[in-house]
Amino acid sequence: MDLDNKNSITDKFGSSPKTFLTMKKLTLIITLMLVAMALTAQNAPAKKKKAQKPQLINTDEEPKTKGRKFVSLFDGETLDGWNVKQGTMKFEVVDGEIVGTCGPGLSTFLCTDKEYTDFIFTCEMRWEVDGNTGVQIRSTTKQTAKGNMVIGPQAELEDLAKKGRGWSGGIYGQNCGGWFYPLKLEAHKEVKTAIDREGWNRLTVKVEGKVFKTWVNGLPAAHWVDEDNTYPKGFIGLQTHGGKQGTIHWRGLKIKEL
Repeated sequence: MDLDNKNSITDKFGSSPKTFLTMKKLTLIITLMLVAMALTAQNAPAKKKKAQKPQLINTDEEPKTKGRKFVSLFDGETLDGWNVKQGTMKFEVVDGEIVGTCGPGLSTFLCTDKEYTDFIFTCEMRWEVDGNTGVQIRSTTKQTAKGNMVIGPQAELEDLAKKGRGWSGGIYGQNCGGWFYPLKLEAHKEVKTAIDREGWNRLTVKVEGKVFKTWVNGLPAAHWVDEDNTYPKGFIGLQTHGGKQGTIHWRGLKIKEL
């Protein structure tokens, strides 16, 4: 090959013929590898999604809420034995009732000083002004960037902002994952209308081992199992939810340890 021909080939391909052929082989090899990878992925068995366990249904009668073994958690005059966690909303004693007032900022919880493991808890609550609320059970706190946050299962008492969804008595994971047990099945139809918006409502919670059950005004609601025993022990807490409004009254707070 004379010099002129050699230079013309080099100019045409931007390099020597040998280099061009090497690049062509590499391109072919990479293309074949990509095709093989695509075929492998296409023929690989699809990953199975973790099957969700069906919701268990609470068919038990409400436990008895009277008896010598029940201990009152509220003396009707002071908040002795209780402390406020997470937020700065107001709790006070008015006419022998605990009254919590919702407002802007973080939800606030009035919590028992004592922690409980297995128990039956009952209380009565009513709305003076509609607002979201609930009762923490076997709950703890965890230090986060937002502060010392309340974490654990909550027996929900829904406000009217949920447009009549009726999940009061369901179990919500406060700061730990959202709904553990929503009341969304046909079997929950009756309890979804159990709340009296004008009067007092009785919430009863039984926790034994890994099993959490709730009742609203005597009707069975949740039946949730804490499979990993993530919440083995903790305090009881009354919630005033962060928001524009809400005034909640509580009375008759009692517990029987099992």
